[in-house]
Amino acid sequence: MKIPVILFAGLLLATSCVTPAKTLYNWDKYDAVAYKYVKDNTDADAEALAQTLQRMIEKPGGERQVPPPGICADYGFLLVKQGKIEEGIKYLKMEVALYPESALFVERIIKQLEE
Repeated sequence: MKIPVILFAGLLLATSCVTPAKTLYNWDKYDAVAYKYVKDNTDADAEALAQTLQRMIEKPGGERQVPPPGICADYGFLLVKQGKIEEGIKYLKMEVALYPESALFVERIIKQLEE
């Protein structure tokens, strides 16, 4: 009876030393900041969201070392809402470059903004 217990304990010790799997993307504090922005929608919340998104784009982290899907589009749309249309379009185009599958949706928005 002691041998199975010892083997099980050894297995637990061995697996507890394994490093956690890396994530593909670094989401920073996006979920909390985006929720607060949507919930309260204050200028301070918009600024906090903009800073978080910009940080996620400039220093992406994660295993892929690129911003997570939708982040460039989210930042671009936020900039457009702030009246920074040209800069917003730049980030919308970055989204399409990083994630071509978003082109169908994002390019329609870009086209409307450029008209």
